[in-house]
Amino acid sequence: MPHISFSALKDWNFCAWYHKLTRIDDIGGFEGNAYTAFGNAIHEVCEKKLLKEEVNEDDLFIERFEHFLNELSEEQDSKLVEEMRHQGKAILPEIEDALEDYFGEYEVLGSEIPLDEKIDDEDEYVFKGFIDGVVATPDGKVHIFDWKTCSWGWDAKRRNSPMTTYQLTLYKHYFARKMDIDPKNIETHFALLKRTSKKDRVEFFRVTSGPRKTENALKLLKKALYNIKNKRYIKNRLSCRFCAFNKTEHCR
Repeated sequence: MPHISFSALKDWNFCAWYHKLTRIDDIGGFEGNAYTAFGNAIHEVCEKKLLKEEVNEDDLFIERFEHFLNELSEEQDSKLVEEMRHQGKAILPEIEDALEDYFGEYEVLGSEIPLDEKIDDEDEYVFKGFIDGVVATPDGKVHIFDWKTCSWGWDAKRRNSPMTTYQLTLYKHYFARKMDIDPKNIETHFALLKRTSKKDRVEFFRVTSGPRKTENALKLLKKALYNIKNKRYIKNRLSCRFCAFNKTEHCR
């Protein structure tokens, strides 16, 4: 069954034409770089650490980082890559302490929990995603969170941007349905993994995901699906200067 993920929704919101090129026509857009390789590698180690699996975290990070770098078609800046090797190994020891400092006593319920959920009034598409981490605390709350790599952190604009927070809003909505949990008992958080910070390299912060924000996120999701199904691919000219297809044969 066709699906839409939050990343696909984000692409559509960026530009419906870009979404068509990358998601429907399957034309390569942004393939990744050293930053995405770093994020993918450290994300895999975070998953192991959350589940308290016995691994050599430094060796695993370096091995996965090299793997994702080798998948890139373009050579990456060697100085940046070397800095990232050290930055990743500096972040990893702080993860477990950050979890304990933020949540206190907690029980791990899962990692990389899949979502493949029906969308109301929608017969063709389902919502698909993966929740990075889910923990429960003694107060009866269930907490879902998403790991995000960054340089030094996020400013207030980024933290409060709808296209940042809607990811967790939608995850919460569909996770609550999947697990039959009252949404009031679910809280959402981002966990920032800060490459260039000299201290506090792992930062958790809560994101509000109440009924109004949920309603707005679902409206955007349904608007995107309506336009995708009706093949309405309107170009967002405000996004052109940020787009890999700008002034190419695919978009003039």
